[in-house]
Amino acid sequence: MPLLRKPRIATRSVRDIALPGALARQSCRSRSFSNHNRPSPKYPHHVPLGFFEKKFLAVGSAVGALLNPRRADLIATLGEVTVTPYFIYRLRNAMLQDPTGRKILRDRPRITSETLQLHYLRSLPENSVGRTYAGWLDREGVSPDTRDHVQYIDDPECAYVMQRYRECHDFYHAVTGLPTFVEGELALKAFEFLNTLIPMTGLSMFASVRLKAAERERLFSLYLPWAVRSGLSSKELINVYWEKVLEKDVDELRAELGIEKPPDMREIRQMIKMQKKREKERLEGKSA
Repeated sequence: MPLLRKPRIATRSVRDIALPGALARQSCRSRSFSNHNRPSPKYPHHVPLGFFEKKFLAVGSAVGALLNPRRADLIATLGEVTVTPYFIYRLRNAMLQDPTGRKILRDRPRITSETLQLHYLRSLPENSVGRTYAGWLDREGVSPDTRDHVQYIDDPECAYVMQRYRECHDFYHAVTGLPTFVEGELALKAFEFLNTLIPMTGLSMFASVRLKAAERERLFSLYLPWAVRSGLSSKELINVYWEKVLEKDVDELRAELGIEKPPDMREIRQMIKMQKKREKERLEGKSA
């Protein structure tokens, strides 16, 4: 169970393990610097920040994301500035301790519409992982190319781990069937928190105050218990090499990962909408 594992700080990167005797990379902790002594970026899109700059961004992005939960850029920023130093260590450590995780760190694959070739995924069997993923993208009207680049994590390997989590997020949506509107995102974030311990995923639950009463009651009575069950029992999703399991049956993969499929949120909302419509028609018929 990911939540109950005792964190252990890795002192070597996967490249150090693969190449014995190589110099160890710098730790994920940011070194101290002032505005007059700002270090150079360590990878494309990297923006080195000081301690207080990160705290300011954390507060600002948290408030902004609460006011507008659809601001993906603010949610991404909040995730990056709150994940260091401990939590990104824990997630990288989980990858270093797993054979598949180490391979992902060595290969550093990216998830885009080009690397996945969506036309191929749409041609796969109906219940395959790839077809399920492509179908979910089409249904929700989203693209794998919209994920922001990691900017505020100093260590390049740790930055890749965060990028990998971010780009795999839609696969989590696809295998659970949860949609992209706020209620679905919060249900998935609760699951992700228990699986990854990334603080931003837990902090996102504060956005539940913006839900309608019926949505909030459904989230806490139906989807939060699901998130707890699946989040505590599932394997580390960061170690799934999604590109290698696209042809696998999605039900088999859920069983292997220990993920219970939640009730269809879109179907429930549609059913409630139809019930309200019929009730309205009934009342109008009585008054006529």
